[in-house]
Amino acid sequence: MLWKAMVCCGAWLLVMSSRSLIGANKHDPRTVSFSRTLRPEKLGQVRSRSRRESWFGASSFAYCRQPLTQSEHETLDQNTHETGFHGDDGSSFTLTWVGDGTGVILVLSTISVPLDSFYEGGSSRLYRSEDYGKNFHDISHVINHTFIRKDFGVSAGPGNSKQVILTADLPITKTEGGVIFTSEDTGVSFTSIILPFHPAQPITFNFQNLNYLVAISTDGGLWLSLDFGNRWAKVHEGAHSFMWGANITLYFSSSPKGTVEANRRGELFLKRTKDLGQTFTTIAQNIFSFGYIGGFLFTSVMEKLGSPRVIYVSSDQGETFNKAQLPSASTEQFYSVLDGDEDMIFMHVDKPGEDTYYGTVYTSDDRGVLYSKSLERHLFGGEGKSDFTNITSLRGVYLTNVLEEDGGIRTVISFNRGGEWRFLKKPENVKCGANVKKCNLHIHGEHSRYNNITPMLPLTDPTAIGLIIAHGSVGESMSAMRPDVYVSRNGGYTWFCTLKGPHHYSILDSGGLIVAVESHKDRQINSIKFSTDEGQCWKSYNFTEHPIFFAGLASEPGSKTMNISVWGYRPEDDDQPMWVAVTIDFERLLTRECGEKDYVNWLAHSMVGGASETDGCVLGYKETYRRLRRLSVCRNGRDYVVIRKQTPCPCSMEDYMCDYGYYRHENSSECLKQADFKEKTLEVCVNGVVEELQTSGYRKVPSDKCEGGFKPRRRVSAAQKHCGNGSQASFNSTHPEKHVDSLILTVLCVTVVVVAVVISIAIIIIVRRMMSRQRQHAYLFSTLQLQDDDQFIQREPGSQTSSNRGSYQADSDDVCLNAHHKYLITD
Repeated sequence: MLWKAMVCCGAWLLVMSSRSLIGANKHDPRTVSFSRTLRPEKLGQVRSRSRRESWFGASSFAYCRQPLTQSEHETLDQNTHETGFHGDDGSSFTLTWVGDGTGVILVLSTISVPLDSFYEGGSSRLYRSEDYGKNFHDISHVINHTFIRKDFGVSAGPGNSKQVILTADLPITKTEGGVIFTSEDTGVSFTSIILPFHPAQPITFNFQNLNYLVAISTDGGLWLSLDFGNRWAKVHEGAHSFMWGANITLYFSSSPKGTVEANRRGELFLKRTKDLGQTFTTIAQNIFSFGYIGGFLFTSVMEKLGSPRVIYVSSDQGETFNKAQLPSASTEQFYSVLDGDEDMIFMHVDKPGEDTYYGTVYTSDDRGVLYSKSLERHLFGGEGKSDFTNITSLRGVYLTNVLEEDGGIRTVISFNRGGEWRFLKKPENVKCGANVKKCNLHIHGEHSRYNNITPMLPLTDPTAIGLIIAHGSVGESMSAMRPDVYVSRNGGYTWFCTLKGPHHYSILDSGGLIVAVESHKDRQINSIKFSTDEGQCWKSYNFTEHPIFFAGLASEPGSKTMNISVWGYRPEDDDQPMWVAVTIDFERLLTRECGEKDYVNWLAHSMVGGASETDGCVLGYKETYRRLRRLSVCRNGRDYVVIRKQTPCPCSMEDYMCDYGYYRHENSSECLKQADFKEKTLEVCVNGVVEELQTSGYRKVPSDKCEGGFKPRRRVSAAQKHCGNGSQASFNSTHPEKHVDSLILTVLCVTVVVVAVVISIAIIIIVRRMMSRQRQHAYLFSTLQLQDDDQFIQREPGSQTSSNRGSYQADSDDVCLNAHHKYLITD
């Protein structure tokens, strides 16, 4: 099942299958969508809230407020720009940032006609701004007022590309092909191109050469363009999903023509082309889904008919594969890659049983083959939501939620890439109830946003060192009572409550500025809060005299900008809604460039009272950052670069994770052997050879750089025997495949030969014998080819290979179940 990646009301949202192989929560940060939630006739009224939208109780803290000076107010007034999109009745607005630092925004306004309407399709308008949203111009005439798709209508090239693709929304049944508009000058001009197919998914750029494009058509054709969409060629049939690999390598899954629901039955092939569709190599069969992250290629396969699924992984772009040492997954379970890089993978394996809503997180070695238990009872809801969050503002930090046996949800955090997990400390400025025995902070994630408890996910950025902004609550477990906004400035070690109630927030100027807007669904707003001290104190600014119903915040990706746009709508004189964008430029408010005295050296992961030799040591080394002082009011600027100094540390037990077959007991750093591995020799099949693992229970965390110190016993030796399940793919084409029409061409040639034999009666004996030999060879070749194709689907593979997935596609291993939640969020 395929889902869309979109943003609703300003919060990033990636929807995926609850049975997906790849759950890498990555989206295109250049695109954000807003939609109206009120009917036009209700704009002037106050809605009554449902119980889910109601908040009870009051926050037990008072946040720091500072008055806005007259000079600050005048400066902000002079640098606030409001745009009203008069006469635009679009129900949704989609913003796409083009290039890096260009200030160009394309805005697509779309209104869709109901399916039972007399008219087909809908209508759209296209706007363009080249000053970060301060002014917009209607450029719909540049594309002849063509209706552009709402779901994946605008695609911008990655990086600092000036290339843009617009995909028209045309009736598939009435046109032979689709239409796209391409631009190479950030949308100043567009070229119309008629496609020989209808796109079923977004047209995807190659990261190495942006003129190379790939798309899948509605009839399953895989199409390539090598000249930025001007000409297209169908290179394969029956494609399901695809992804670019290293350089120009392309991976895709496919099924034989006429096959129905091959992905649900695990009958897909995984194929690879290294020459842009000239030749193909089939590198796996009988796969359900495939994915690619951090240089690792994964595939979920069924080794035997009716058997549970297993994972195979390749770290050499699909040349060789090894079976991942993970529990198998039945039809009621699923795998999900939570996060990963070139060193290590976080993999979630669902708990056996239908709708358990939790599972176990495993971490891999640097080959992606050996996996160790990292976290048990990891929450993963039936709607496909995981709260697993990579804290990008500090190395090695991950945050997620666990489902306790009593049904409560609690937040845990790891500072060493999943080696150990602990509960969050309670902020000092918040109190727990008198009867609360275990008082901790709990952070709301995907599950809470899905249930309309919070409007945003936790927010971090690599340039804002140590900074985390998130919604949370304190107590024994997570509460659905009015969540407040919490901030950590040291990567999650300590927190403080900074704003009352749900907010939308954004990080600007590499953390030197934070902005926030209160989240309300029943009333209009006209103010924005901002902080120059990482959320310790806030000032409020009224950005408009005419309040709006808030839809979302928008700023250029990457937190370098100092411009923020507040989007919403208000009723016009005829009571019809009018979209409004208010852009505030804070650059004129923070005019002073930061100097050396504004920065301080900060040792990350440092603990009060820690030993000087090991204080701050995480993953084998210390990192000292140069970052802005909290009380410095100045501008980092667009050219700001994070400066860090690394120092190696001696090895300790914290630099090791539990080895394959071992687990770390709760509240202990000691690794114990799993019960089902006791009295057994640890053997692993790698590259077709059995490796015997002799270990004391510890292996170094991938990417750990410690030197000397603690060195546990660990030795891997190759046994003198081969694996039953080899590491190679079930089938690797000895000769690369040409285009899929080659088999048809062969059959046609045979037919011509047969006709020629029938006609050539004059040389019956000699010619018939010669042609019989040719016909026999051709027939045998065709038959063998067909048999191999059948075996791709039916036979039991000796080994499998892994595959690659599109970022927004959900490779479904099973049917996505929209069941009710079985976990508890306390009221």
